[in-house]
Amino acid sequence: MMSSMRSGLAFAVFCAAIVSSTATGCKKNIPNTTVEDTPANRSIITFMENYRRAVEERDVGALLAMAHPQYLDDNGTPTGDDDIDYRALRIKLATWRERVTDVRYEIKYRTVGAEMERIMVDYRYSASFRIAYDEEDERWSRRIGENRMVLTYDDVEDRYYVLSGM
Repeated sequence: MMSSMRSGLAFAVFCAAIVSSTATGCKKNIPNTTVEDTPANRSIITFMENYRRAVEERDVGALLAMAHPQYLDDNGTPTGDDDIDYRALRIKLATWRERVTDVRYEIKYRTVGAEMERIMVDYRYSASFRIAYDEEDERWSRRIGENRMVLTYDDVEDRYYVLSGM
């Protein structure tokens, strides 16, 4: 009788847990990410995937169109001598396009968060670049790392822009 009561109690607790998770809704992630599946997050990941494709296609025009005119990346250092603003980004991307002849770029999205009017997208990337050192010497280079891209949403234009992190 006692084991029957215990198994009945365990079953009741199990059922309550199922009902509770069904009633409150289980959080699902966007496939192949650890980002919660919401309409806003899907929109952000779509933007980021457009960015990833532009990198793979070496499409400098598309990358610059994604950057906000007030783009500023401090490269994580306190001094300003390595900061990249929109103008410097344009120059850097043009040079990159000339030297890099092929790109493979994968992104694993970790988190999407908001702070005031900024959206932070944390991700891990794996990038392979074929770099031309001269006419006869091209070599592959590989980088794996973590990055944070900071975005803003323009309500008037109904689109995202990159503020830093390219």
